[in-house]
Amino acid sequence: MIHALTPYPAMKDSGVPWLGQVPEHWDVVPALAAYKSRGIKNTGMVEKTVLSLSYGRIVIKPEEKLRGLVPESFETYQIVEPGNIIVRTTDLQNDKNSLRIGHAKDRGIITSAYLCLETTDRVLNEFGYQYLNAYDLLKIIYGYGSGLRQNLDFKDIRRMPVLVPSHDEQAAIVRYLDYADRRIRRTIAAKQKLIKLLQEQKQVIIHQAVTRGLDPDVKLKPSGVEWLGNVPEGWKVKRLKAEMYNLNPVRVPLSSTERGRMTTREYDYYGASGIIDKVDDYLFDDDLLLIAEDGANLVLRNLPLAVIARGKFWVNNHAHILKPIEGKLEYFAAVLEQINYLPWITGSAQPKLTRDRLMAVKIPVPPVDEQEAITEAISNTTLPLSSAIQRTQQEISLLREYRTRLIADLVTGKLDVRGVAAQLPELDAALPEEELDVEIDTDLEGDEPETEAAEALA
Repeated sequence: MIHALTPYPAMKDSGVPWLGQVPEHWDVVPALAAYKSRGIKNTGMVEKTVLSLSYGRIVIKPEEKLRGLVPESFETYQIVEPGNIIVRTTDLQNDKNSLRIGHAKDRGIITSAYLCLETTDRVLNEFGYQYLNAYDLLKIIYGYGSGLRQNLDFKDIRRMPVLVPSHDEQAAIVRYLDYADRRIRRTIAAKQKLIKLLQEQKQVIIHQAVTRGLDPDVKLKPSGVEWLGNVPEGWKVKRLKAEMYNLNPVRVPLSSTERGRMTTREYDYYGASGIIDKVDDYLFDDDLLLIAEDGANLVLRNLPLAVIARGKFWVNNHAHILKPIEGKLEYFAAVLEQINYLPWITGSAQPKLTRDRLMAVKIPVPPVDEQEAITEAISNTTLPLSSAIQRTQQEISLLREYRTRLIADLVTGKLDVRGVAAQLPELDAALPEEELDVEIDTDLEGDEPETEAAEALA
């Protein structure tokens, strides 16, 4: 797709180090000439549809999520119109991974902690969004901001350089990006479906092994556990507390030198469900099994629930830390990954899997030598599937990198699309929306982690 694009014939120095050379006929203007801040309060509750910035998209927030950290009145929120550009302005210093730019498709309200922008007459709306999107994807936006937590305000970006070609050229860039983006999304969606099928096949193999063993002719007996069904006659069914210790985190006071050493990756970091977390002073040097405490992760199953941690590592206090009394760590990890934890989760606003409930879960327990045989068989049988999953995930990562580079190169004038865009076929208007609606820049789903807190403080 990109091979047909060529550089512009005449370039000039933009005067901005990171932008470098730009097309000679493009203007370089301050952001205040391209964008203007809205900030229209929802006084009188004229609008009730609550919007949320969710990993680079502006989505309607379901009513069931309007709980926990929310304001007393949504009158403090600001009104958003379709086409408005939302910038998450908070906590630049501590969070350099999230996507911060969204393009509104619906009318609604969003926290006043965010910037709501519209474009001026000089800039087409979609081009204005893609330009800021490039700033976000390239992490240039983190060079702006003020205050202790590096929050953004329009005054912080009003002098930010913006490249402005003619309206016709902006439209050509937008058309090409839309065309390319649809195909990239469709390809990623197909690869994500493949990963899902491979994971399902892998789970079938694991489930069969940890609940029935390796002998297809073995005699079975009722387990008395609904999710488990029948188990081999020689196996026992026990509560987890009979097979594993549930350890309390070991709190270790850290000196400033030791805290600094954490950043050198001398230790690994583990959190609930394997999320790499910023943690303080929980230290282990062992082979342990971590289980999420967070009920949302356990129900949605977006992440692995049973994570084996080895060696020296830090772990946050939102993970249950388990160690076998006797038996194979890998076997227990495989079993605990199969369980539906929904009946064991308590709480609604902050659903959790408590220590007592986790340790009361019943699991199948074969003899130790059979546990070892099962884990070895699982490893050998699922290796081709795991390799295929990893290879497909790498392909998705390359597609995402390609998309980021393409957006950046086009909106900063590194490649000329004028001739190519005019020859593009009509867009796939009939393409099913679900084939395009993929998480293009992250494998996670749901709200950005600080969204509710920001909305509560707005």
